[in-house]
Amino acid sequence: MSESFVDNDQPPGDPAEALRMIEEQRASALRQIYVDDRWWFWPWGFAWLVGFGLIFLRFGPDGRVFVNLPEWLPTAVLVALVVAAGVISGVTGARAYGHLAGESAKRGAYYGWAWMVAFTSMTVILIRISDQLPADLQRLVWAAVMVGLTGALHLAGGAIWLNRQLFLLGAWISVVNVAGVLAGPGWQSLIMCLAAGGGMIVFGLVASRWHRRGRPA
Repeated sequence: MSESFVDNDQPPGDPAEALRMIEEQRASALRQIYVDDRWWFWPWGFAWLVGFGLIFLRFGPDGRVFVNLPEWLPTAVLVALVVAAGVISGVTGARAYGHLAGESAKRGAYYGWAWMVAFTSMTVILIRISDQLPADLQRLVWAAVMVGLTGALHLAGGAIWLNRQLFLLGAWISVVNVAGVLAGPGWQSLIMCLAAGGGMIVFGLVASRWHRRGRPA
């Protein structure tokens, strides 16, 4: 057969060769969007570990003060760290999905907007009602609502992308949040510091290792 009649764009006749080509393309796409899982989880983990840790040291159970910090400092540190974590998450998401098109890009954009709208609306609501609560309950309600919202959005992300690890992380955050609320002011900060913040750090490390070993996450 003349070489001019050979169509190099035709799919290979061997099913095994076609499957190999599909797997190579899939692996190439995953390499393009892969971001180390620690960039997803560690900013939030360290924000909660440090922020809630300072709140516990200053506003412990039954009003106990372990470290005599200025009253405004623990909350200010937590807010600053959470804002920084949000910025890092946004940059990480843009790096992972910014070059994609189609449904994946739309899902990522909608999910990012969901975070912003949800946290903005909850902040306005909490500002409106928190003045009606005692100081210790203000801290408990603010923490419970924001952490609960974070857990719910992680659950939604796991459902959208069928990501089992992300879904389980959202479930863990939600359970820890309920445990903190039931424990009450003071103890809630300690639980959030160790179980939620520490849990996010451990989860990011484990997920990163799974990726390096070639397991799907």
